[in-house]
Amino acid sequence: MRFLRPVILCLAAAIAVPAALAQAIDYDRLDQRLKRLAADEEIVGLSVAVIENGEIRFAKGYGFTEIGGAPVTDTTVFRWASLSKGVAASEVAILAEQAKLNLTDTVSKFKTSLRLPGGGETRATLEDVLSHRLGIVSNAYDTTLEDGRDPVEIRESLRGLKNICAIGECHSYQNVAFDTVSEVIEQVTKSSYADTVEASIFRPLGMATASIGRAGLQGSDSWARPYVKRSKEAGPPREKIVNDDYYRVPAAGGVNGSVRDLALYARAQMGLVPDVLSDTALAMLQTPRIYTSREQSGLTRRYKGHMKDARYALGWRVYKYGDTGHRVVGHRGAVEGYRSMILFDPERDTGVVALWNSSSRKPVGIEFEVMDMAYNLPPQDWMELDSESAGGSK
Repeated sequence: MRFLRPVILCLAAAIAVPAALAQAIDYDRLDQRLKRLAADEEIVGLSVAVIENGEIRFAKGYGFTEIGGAPVTDTTVFRWASLSKGVAASEVAILAEQAKLNLTDTVSKFKTSLRLPGGGETRATLEDVLSHRLGIVSNAYDTTLEDGRDPVEIRESLRGLKNICAIGECHSYQNVAFDTVSEVIEQVTKSSYADTVEASIFRPLGMATASIGRAGLQGSDSWARPYVKRSKEAGPPREKIVNDDYYRVPAAGGVNGSVRDLALYARAQMGLVPDVLSDTALAMLQTPRIYTSREQSGLTRRYKGHMKDARYALGWRVYKYGDTGHRVVGHRGAVEGYRSMILFDPERDTGVVALWNSSSRKPVGIEFEVMDMAYNLPPQDWMELDSESAGGSK
């Protein structure tokens, strides 16, 4: 039980530590592996944190904020990209528990700009929005957003698309449409989306570096510049200019923060800060809504089926971890020279988070190497340090 945790930890030095609480992760090995990964030309900067048995046991930066720049630390700020979706869903869950809205409310109940084919906004619920079940093509009009068009105009134009399935019947990942929830949150709270999330999530969790918007990133004491590299290009990655494209859909991709703050956020998602995210809210967030066949196909092909039964909840992905029988919750993100990752076992209060400022896919393997250690599985070269073919890549 949660309330026994302090007692157990205090007694740990005097009695044999139960197997469920024993340290399983080899942090020396992890550190050496991460140093090797950071030395790769594709990697500019990287920060990683591990939560084990509810405690942040490891938080460290590697590489540099920019080529030739300052070292990355555990408080260096990166963009969280699509990990922002879990933040938005968490805010909705908080408001639902306060009876200020309901997941079954239709989009049309609120004054939003979302218009779906055939008047679908009158049938689509907030739950459908948060689980990407709107029945329209994946990533609808993301390129138009990147061309500078107002997301409000884009959401209104979605009515001209054709349905690929009935609302609620299939998973189809969205950014512009997902950001409808920021409009809902602002209407319900009568406050800006950024201020609402700051007041109900960031500040109560002690997330000192977290923010929403480009100004928050670039105003940080230490922030990582974005870099990209096409797969066939020679030489180091190229620096990109930070723009407002996905900051204009803050619920989908607007959050910034350090890896230490991401670890604090992960602890709350494990149920360790019930005053901020209660068991009721977490049940709303992490209960799977729909099987994601496309995600599962990619995992099977690239990672030897190491995660199975891929499903989507509300702003979160849920898997079964290999043959262990354990359920894990996570998400990944990528936006314009930044990538991010979070994966945790909510029953074991153990997980890993990572942020990096390049387009390299190799750090995705960190989540498998850490969780394999947590589950006492044989080590594999998921970071592709010893063999280009080992583990595959996203």
